[in-house]
Amino acid sequence: MRAVTWHGKRDVRVDTHPDPSIKDPDDVIVQITSTGLCGSDLHLYEVLGPFLGEGDILGHEPMGIVAEKGPGVTSLEVGDRVVVPFNVSCGTCWMCERGLHSQCETTQNREQGMGASLFGYTKLYGQVPGGQAEFLRVPFGDRLPIKVPEGPPDDRFVYLSDVLPTAWQAVAYADPPRDGSLVVLGLGPIGDMACRIARHRGVETVIGIDLVPERLSRAQNRGVTTIDLREAGKDVVDAVRTLTGGRGADAVIDAVGMEAHGSPFGKIAHQLAGFLPDALAAPFMKTAGVDRLAALQMAIELVRRGGTVSLSGVYGGMADPLPMLQMFDKQIQLRMGQANVHRWVPDLLPLLTDDDPLGTEDFATHHVPLESAPDAYKMFQEKRDGAVKVLFKPGTATS
Repeated sequence: MRAVTWHGKRDVRVDTHPDPSIKDPDDVIVQITSTGLCGSDLHLYEVLGPFLGEGDILGHEPMGIVAEKGPGVTSLEVGDRVVVPFNVSCGTCWMCERGLHSQCETTQNREQGMGASLFGYTKLYGQVPGGQAEFLRVPFGDRLPIKVPEGPPDDRFVYLSDVLPTAWQAVAYADPPRDGSLVVLGLGPIGDMACRIARHRGVETVIGIDLVPERLSRAQNRGVTTIDLREAGKDVVDAVRTLTGGRGADAVIDAVGMEAHGSPFGKIAHQLAGFLPDALAAPFMKTAGVDRLAALQMAIELVRRGGTVSLSGVYGGMADPLPMLQMFDKQIQLRMGQANVHRWVPDLLPLLTDDDPLGTEDFATHHVPLESAPDAYKMFQEKRDGAVKVLFKPGTATS
């Protein structure tokens, strides 16, 4: 099969790998029909190389058709259409039963001190082959894949793998009142979808902040009040307070994470981690403050006293400095974590089988063949050509 693989910083290639096979009785093999390029894949492209091996298969947003199943699988049949969550979760352990699938005790990476395994996402999370490929082996076949109906296009359902539950959890954790205000920092895939979900849930004032014109325009077209960070600059806090009765937002979602612009020290730390040998870079990242914290620090500034900051953007450092005095004084609640995909599926699936109120069918800005992955990664990393969401279509000929 063909698969997108990591070969070094900013070096992804499409290589030929052996097709996956059934290893355990409850495995299924999924023939991938659509698979997304995620903002967190850019962390692998840029700075998390010390936790990758050359040739690792990337990707954690796939869906497709069950091509083969193990003898222990009873709830799926060959030919069924499924979405694969990015968490590798068993569905039956103590954590999964409490809706904490990203902390699954069956697949936790205890030797790394990390939570549940993830498809296509580094040694920290199990080094499980990812879904930017023609085929994917999926364990826990009766409980992990999400069966979806025939009919609507893949674009209606593929975001159940990550974008939809991550954005839904971000809004749920932020918990803005319906008559209140929510600021979303970063209008990439998660931030854009979080705005749509907040609007759908009836939040009165939804404010999106970004500096990419195409992303601001997309949000405006969905009824979101937008602030262009290039124009607002240091006045962005005043701009938000003007829109929120002078107090600041009831809740802020940081959908940016360590990609944030600014923070010169964080930029240097990123670059240093990228150039160190893996044997030195991995412990450096585990023990040092390496993140560019501009977005999180802005969120803390923008939220009102007694408000909530919901963190969905990925950060990577273990000793990043936080303004604890300011957070304590403002009585800020901070919620975060990998999305627990299956926890939110009952809320999300009905929205995908009716009138598509979240606009999933036109959410992708680019549909490209798998063979175009190197160019797509570069385009997405550089925020070129209006790229907000890229979907790969395995089996599609290169144009």
